Amino acid sequence: MATTNAGAPSAQGETATAASPKPVTNDFSIQIATVNGSGSQSANSVLLRSIFAMGVPVSGKNLFPSNIAGLPTWFTIRASKYGYVARRKEIDILIAMNAETAREDMLSLRPGAAAIYEETANLKQYRDDVTCYPVPFDKLTAAVCPEAKLRKLVKNMIYVGVTAQLLSIDMKAVEDSLRKQFAKKQKAADLNWAAVEAGFNYAAQSLTKQDPFVLERMHATEGKIIIDGNAACALGAMFAGVTVVTWYPITPSSSVVEQLIDYLKKYRVEEDGKASFAVVQAEDELAAIGMVLGAGWAGARAMTSTSGPGISLMAEFTGLGYFAELPGVIFDIQRVGPSTGLPTRTAQADLLFIAFLSHGDTKHVMLLPGSVKECFEFAGAAFDLAEQLQTPVFVLSDLDLGMNNWMSDPFEYPDKPLNRGKVLSAEQIEEMKKSGGWARYQDRDGDAIPYRTLPGTDHPQAAYFTRGSGHNEKALYSERPEDYQNLMERLARKFETARTLVPAPLVVQTGKSKVGIIAFGTSDFAVTESRDQLKKEYGVEADYLRLRAWPFSREVRDFVASHERIYVVEQNRDAQMLSLLKLDLPAGETPKLRSVRHFNGLPIDARSVTDEIVLQEGI
Repeated sequence: MATTNAGAPSAQGETATAASPKPVTNDFSIQIATVNGSGSQSANSVLLRSIFAMGVPVSGKNLFPSNIAGLPTWFTIRASKYGYVARRKEIDILIAMNAETAREDMLSLRPGAAAIYEETANLKQYRDDVTCYPVPFDKLTAAVCPEAKLRKLVKNMIYVGVTAQLLSIDMKAVEDSLRKQFAKKQKAADLNWAAVEAGFNYAAQSLTKQDPFVLERMHATEGKIIIDGNAACALGAMFAGVTVVTWYPITPSSSVVEQLIDYLKKYRVEEDGKASFAVVQAEDELAAIGMVLGAGWAGARAMTSTSGPGISLMAEFTGLGYFAELPGVIFDIQRVGPSTGLPTRTAQADLLFIAFLSHGDTKHVMLLPGSVKECFEFAGAAFDLAEQLQTPVFVLSDLDLGMNNWMSDPFEYPDKPLNRGKVLSAEQIEEMKKSGGWARYQDRDGDAIPYRTLPGTDHPQAAYFTRGSGHNEKALYSERPEDYQNLMERLARKFETARTLVPAPLVVQTGKSKVGIIAFGTSDFAVTESRDQLKKEYGVEADYLRLRAWPFSREVRDFVASHERIYVVEQNRDAQMLSLLKLDLPAGETPKLRSVRHFNGLPIDARSVTDEIVLQEGI
């Protein structure tokens, strides 16, 4: 696709052809290639929020290395008038600020793209089918920033100004976003704004617009917010009444607790200065989960946050929580493994590990949020479920959802009381004496969930012994085969009860399609867009079920039964969700399942999903 004006190309903004480009409005992606530790995060945030302020749906993804500073970093901003927020495979506009990757970044662009870069890099030599905008970044930065040590940081704002001019971004929106970014640093705000203006003015005076990409004001973001998934989890935990937080830092989950600490200090400190919460940084993840289960046993709402390597250390304690029936919430912000793996890349690869975590027969409830709004809501649901079911409950997010900024409707203030489950008072224990008395692990109601007491309950029969070894329904030590088997069968029945309590899947079904798609978590963004591609480009209208929890509810079996082929989309190598479905579905239904897998560490994109389904469909 040619990307020039009809006239002769200028020295600034060159491409090889002279056809007039058709405008591409509010539907493109920008990739900013910088160096980790260069201070580009503020500039990228200003760009993203400026587009958002113009009413254009937008999403941002940060691809960063796992070292402290010096290695390449890429930040991608997608503007989509259609509301698509998945990673886009194609890059339309490159801002090349890293000399080490500039050539490779330039060569990776599709024909018709545009590139903004330091003029001394001479990237035009590598491509004659890309619109080139060379900019003297160093000269412009030196003119607005006398202090040499600050120029590395200020230079990033030059490309904000250049991009704003070339894409017609409202400069009022840019200034508002910038001053919000530096709200408590007036001097820094003024300096960075001067850099933005310098970039804008240079582009207006020296660059000729020759690419088709442009932004126009919309109203699609009115009333919406921008937030990352980890912050949403933290808010949800606070609103859910968490009082004990234990953790050990690990990427990409650290900011869950870091932001929760800020929220708790602001909203959960009494007038006399006393905190109504406890946050403990443990010596490791093993200690963290032990503290969570101890606090849960004592009646606190307790949580920890970690990622795959931390889950590994939590295995034995998680088994204790399952067997002794102790509530607790664990947020797993998934990353690429195994071992250290790629700690700053995203994946959905902890499913099978967590589902059966610990030795012996165990099954753990997993909640699978697919948006920042669900991160907030499922945090609250996890604490309720943990206490209702008296068991550890896992919330599985991932790096993409957790650490990137997402557009969302505002979160709704919880309007339901906390569900503490079957917790007995002294009066209730006394009343139970009329019907045989209370036993800690007895199934009185037929739902396999026993009653529990909390320490301090003022009744002589309230106490019981909590153990991870064999026990009978009265919590007495036992190695009798029938006691162990009865206990394990009840725990299995309790898991069946969980099917009726966890968030149900969301289903889009016409009743006419033979093809269905199942996905979960952040794969939803790509699948939503892929379904539109399949319909528009191939005439395939695929039904869709988004899983939101394990164990699966009845809707999953019904959905599979009503289709001839089911494509399970997930971000791992071994088709882990497909494996869980095979364990749950009748044997006659499992041949319908087909796998669409994505596991290179980058967030899944719609085109990859579409291409794989088309290939397997034989279209």
